[in-house]
Amino acid sequence: MSSPSISTAQKVRVLVVGLGTMGTSHARAYRSIEGFELVGLCTSRAAERNDLEAEFLSLPRFETFDEALASLRPDAVAICTYTEHHATMALQAIAAGAHVFCEKPLADTLEAARRVVSAARTAGKALLIGYILRVHPAWSQFVEIGRTLGKPLVMRMNLNQQSAGSFWEVHKNLMRSTSPIVDCGVHYVDIMCQVTRARPVAVHAVGARLTNEIAPTMYNYGHLHIVFDDGSVGWYEVGWGPMMSETAHFVKDLIGPNGSVSMVAKESSEAAAHSADHDTHTRTNALRIHHAARGAEGHLAKPDELISTADEPGHQELCEREQQLFLGAVRGEIDLSEHHEDAINSLRIVFAADESVRSGEVVRL
Repeated sequence: MSSPSISTAQKVRVLVVGLGTMGTSHARAYRSIEGFELVGLCTSRAAERNDLEAEFLSLPRFETFDEALASLRPDAVAICTYTEHHATMALQAIAAGAHVFCEKPLADTLEAARRVVSAARTAGKALLIGYILRVHPAWSQFVEIGRTLGKPLVMRMNLNQQSAGSFWEVHKNLMRSTSPIVDCGVHYVDIMCQVTRARPVAVHAVGARLTNEIAPTMYNYGHLHIVFDDGSVGWYEVGWGPMMSETAHFVKDLIGPNGSVSMVAKESSEAAAHSADHDTHTRTNALRIHHAARGAEGHLAKPDELISTADEPGHQELCEREQQLFLGAVRGEIDLSEHHEDAINSLRIVFAADESVRSGEVVRL
């Protein structure tokens, strides 16, 4: 738990670094939440971003993190840059006395992630990592239902994104340092670990480079498989790029001896396109619960249940929920120790998957 250096009567002065989709959404959240004061924005393209002036009128903008940190001396920093900068900036912010919200993945190596966690704990600073699905009520319900299905579990998940234009440019920038399996996989591996509450023991993955627009050592399609010590198994598939199919791009299934729960689109039109749109990545539409119990003649005893999630929060509201959690952590009201352990665990799995893609071998954990 962080040391509450800021009272509930004081506003937490926060600097946002990186103003892409997530950084902009988090900046909006800080501006709308009573306990925060958004004091500055930092982006390497500050001079080019006229849109920031229109939305964040007269807010100080900086092109370098060093300058922003020294000038503002913020109470907290939100790091929403590309992955290769996360650990360095987080350590710098903590050393400067700031609490840290960091988008996932926490770092581009497991060792760096552990250094950041250790530094935050030693300094008594809050460190919240952007596992946005953890603040989504429908995803929490999905996990809870999954725990009632018995063991072992079969978990099937994917998030393929048919990206073009600016979406594809972002994906190519991400792949300068981080594979799709690592960048997106941490979310869904984390869900699998929450559902099973079991220890991962082996990871195998395959990948393919479907474009010459990325480095020869990088791949833009990957498929990982996990085995847990309770016999549960899971797979996750991810692909980025203009060549990706929109067919079955969003599969979220948990299957156990007692039945299954799935995220489904209520109408076929809702399942169609927009796989690169961030707002669709957290949307569940509905949960379908299937019961395996059978009657005297061997037929299924109960029809499937369809639970509407039409009132689920959108992307911006989820960012606000994350930042409310961060505010509680900064004020010393929330213990993030388990959060840190889970983040390290999910990172360990996706880095093992990345290793498996490159080595062609099963990685034992």
